[in-house]
Amino acid sequence: MVTPAKLEQGSREWFEMVGTVVCRALNRAAPRDVVDWTLVERYADGRPMPDGLIQGIRFDIRDGRATFRVGAGPDERGDATIEVTVAAARALNLLHSDDPRFDSAREDAVETGAMRVEGDLSPIATALVETHDYIVDRTA
Repeated sequence: MVTPAKLEQGSREWFEMVGTVVCRALNRAAPRDVVDWTLVERYADGRPMPDGLIQGIRFDIRDGRATFRVGAGPDERGDATIEVTVAAARALNLLHSDDPRFDSAREDAVETGAMRVEGDLSPIATALVETHDYIVDRTA
């Protein structure tokens, strides 16, 4: 079995991998409780990307089908919005979900303001949990 290559966190290729695996999980899920919903996640201190976007990702569920776009607007909002520092994202993307340090790293990021979550993530929470460890395994 070939091990997939690791990708640099925050690179376009890494965000494309994240978008692909999360959308695959979302589109495989049934029943489709959510018809129209958007998540915007961006690095609070991220680098600029083309078209005025910064490092981040936008997930859209339209008519029950999930898609993504690499990059997020600096002030773009969704039904849920996550703003996270590169360092906090890095800390979380290096820990598997069963690592005892994972929950405390996430709680610390929220308590210190390194990660802010607005809105309700429950429409895609299962897909995020389901894909987290795969993303960790692909993160360089």
